[in-house]
Amino acid sequence: MKNITNSFFNFKAFFLIAILLVTTSCGKDFFKPADVKDVPVNIKDRVAKNMKEGRGIKLFGKDETGGVFQFASSNPLWRVSLEVLDFIPILNASYSGGILITDWYDEGDKNESIKITVKFLSNEIRADALDISVYKKDCKAYESCQTESVTGKISEELKIAILQKATKLKKEDLAKKN
Repeated sequence: MKNITNSFFNFKAFFLIAILLVTTSCGKDFFKPADVKDVPVNIKDRVAKNMKEGRGIKLFGKDETGGVFQFASSNPLWRVSLEVLDFIPILNASYSGGILITDWYDEGDKNESIKITVKFLSNEIRADALDISVYKKDCKAYESCQTESVTGKISEELKIAILQKATKLKKEDLAKKN
């Protein structure tokens, strides 16, 4: 019992010394009071001033910002994808998550249906900006359905249709701006 209490007190002493060292090592300049006239009242003005002066937190030496995000209404890939897939009910559309998932769709044949997932990997209009997956569900009997991923023609045709329409839409938007 004596060993446990001694080690507990040793831990407390170590912890107190560590806190004391950390708080006193900050120095007098760290806690220098700021003059009221030099500190903007508005938070946005303070953030802008700190950024201009190069203050802030940089983890691991990186000076990079996050990705560039546009509003969904100004992103041609997003707008065109919704337009191309408008014949299928959308189950999940998350612009911030960069994904569109349709519900199961069949063209009158209740035994066979498809589901499409579009993942947006970039806001730029290019071939590697989209990852389209198509799933096919076959139901021979009412209870037994099998689902499989379909590769090839459908996903490639959807990708080409989306990219072509997005390119055309972007050209039209640029022409309107000029």
